[in-house]
Amino acid sequence: MSNTTENDSGSTARTGPRKVREIENIWIPMSDGTKIAARIWLPEDAEHSPVPVLMDYIPYRKREDTSGMYPYLASYGYACVRPDIRGSGDSEGLPQDEYVKQEQDDGVEIIAWLARRPWCTGKVGMFGLSWGGFSALQMAARRPPELKAIIAVGAIDDRYAQELYTGGLINDAMFFEWGLRWPAYCARSPDPAIVGDRWRDMWMQRLNHLEYYTADWVIHQHRDAFWKHGSICEDYGAIQCPVYAVGGWKDALNRAIPSMLARLNCPRKGLMGPWGHGYPDTTGPGPAIDWLTEALRWWDYWLKDIDTGIMAEPMYRVWMQREPAMRGIHQTPGRWVAEDSWPSPRIGPRKLYLTKDGLGGNAGAETAHVLKSLQTVGTTAPRWHARDIDTEVPSDQRVDDGRSLTFDSEPLGGDFEILGQPVVTLDLTVDRPVAALAVRLNEVEPDGLSKRVTYEVLNLTHRNSHEFPEPLEPGQRYRIRMPLQDCAHVFKSGGRIRVAVSTTYWPAFWPSPEPVTLTVYAGRSELELPVRTSRAEDENLKPFGPAFVPEPTSGRTVLEEAPAPTRVHEWDIATNKLTTRTDQGGGRYRIDATGTEISSTTSEVTEILDHDPTSAKVEAQYVETMKRGDWDVRVDSHLRLTLTKENFLFVGQIKAFDHDQEVFTKTWNRAIPRLLV
Repeated sequence: MSNTTENDSGSTARTGPRKVREIENIWIPMSDGTKIAARIWLPEDAEHSPVPVLMDYIPYRKREDTSGMYPYLASYGYACVRPDIRGSGDSEGLPQDEYVKQEQDDGVEIIAWLARRPWCTGKVGMFGLSWGGFSALQMAARRPPELKAIIAVGAIDDRYAQELYTGGLINDAMFFEWGLRWPAYCARSPDPAIVGDRWRDMWMQRLNHLEYYTADWVIHQHRDAFWKHGSICEDYGAIQCPVYAVGGWKDALNRAIPSMLARLNCPRKGLMGPWGHGYPDTTGPGPAIDWLTEALRWWDYWLKDIDTGIMAEPMYRVWMQREPAMRGIHQTPGRWVAEDSWPSPRIGPRKLYLTKDGLGGNAGAETAHVLKSLQTVGTTAPRWHARDIDTEVPSDQRVDDGRSLTFDSEPLGGDFEILGQPVVTLDLTVDRPVAALAVRLNEVEPDGLSKRVTYEVLNLTHRNSHEFPEPLEPGQRYRIRMPLQDCAHVFKSGGRIRVAVSTTYWPAFWPSPEPVTLTVYAGRSELELPVRTSRAEDENLKPFGPAFVPEPTSGRTVLEEAPAPTRVHEWDIATNKLTTRTDQGGGRYRIDATGTEISSTTSEVTEILDHDPTSAKVEAQYVETMKRGDWDVRVDSHLRLTLTKENFLFVGQIKAFDHDQEVFTKTWNRAIPRLLV
């Protein structure tokens, strides 16, 4: 079945020279007989004047997309294609976990099929945000000959260490925000307007083959073959087509950008702005930029052989932050700077020592600093992917600083800027075989306000390898080198530099099996800062221009406004229990072009006792409803994780409803042994 509608994009306020038609659905045949559903935006004259293809390969139901990005790019002479990955949206096939081999095999076939269309020049580019960026990188590593260049926004090159197990610790936001939603997304119904009367049979087939994939993520606690698959860091040399890697300092998935610039051998560029997890023209904190013009310069150069000058510009361009974004700050002060290569030979180390009195230029005598962290250290950390600027950035760090080991410099005598990875090296002992470490680098203003510049966490059993962890010997001295997350920041005259150390960082990361007493040896521990000297060329960088967002392809009528996300900490002083409640309502809206009404809600409750890590608990629920005429379906995903010293106790559940009648339910209940986590 194929439905085709045509829309004239000439009404867009700013558009390219070619009129565009939309093909709402086209079926792409796979070699095993499965048909992939795709939506296409195509210049009207492409049959006579073929164009390159730009593909965004994701599982998020193409028919619900109302972005004006695709027709806008098409108006400049590209065919924009949005396939639904096998088993998702309107495509045939069964649901799959993320980034499986079948998804990549299909991608190779889809690319070849598109390149053979009479309206295509034979050249294909891939782009996308998050999953779309991951897909682009993974497909580039497969080297289909038709794929000539990619843009990856908010993507990663290491599925284990950059997405779900940061430093070998369970990343709460990825496991329990994304891990809650992903099984629900896999359980969603295809659209009867596209697949016809077979929609319910397809839906039930999906549901009956569904797994709660988050359980597998908990089972694979080390960096084994499960995670190596789809991680391009296993073989950077596999990618030969040009790569433009884009991200934001407030995006938890930004680590791959400097990593890929340093390790890929293909033509490449990197852009790091102040943004969160989204495109540079639509995502806060600002300033946003005219991203689509920059993207077209890239595509025109690599897919149309037009010298736009983009490859003559510096390899790595970043927003040098004068202030770290904090809650309530929606525009990050700073300026654009650039480096011609990465790592840059212009950046050099400045070493400070952790001393008995703070941070200084001389190590001084060895002094032991002892801490038994409360389990609730971490309340000032951001709640990543909360879809709200004020909860996706850190707050005043003093609450956590006061319950951590802190080492402060003297007030700075002048400004200086850093770009890259600060490195903290700690001489330490712990009293348990499994222990975590959380290190924050803060800037402290003269009035005491403490702002997080960057941080890192590490499961100390992973000190030598994420693949082969080793238990610690209580009381033994270890020298732990911790590169913190990349950052760009100006430390200002009169402020202080602070290193804060703890063994807990809840609820962002899950705790060790037992409370840990940490001893850090000042005089033997140090901080190394990547100091950047300003360069005159930064003043002459080509400006991006103000953000421009094309008009949407279809209006959305708001039926119920989405409430502002809430995150509330509740302290029970009688039991020393911290309860955190997070609620996000998606509201209810109608896509005008299709008449489909969509609504969603997400809630999460976490609990922990100050002195008992095994009291950690998360319970979360995601509900999504779709309706149009006599089609009225709902999916409910529920996730619960609790701990003992030996096990993770996992409960996942999916329920599906047709007109409020429950038609499917399945519960996954597992005790999963803790493997040095």
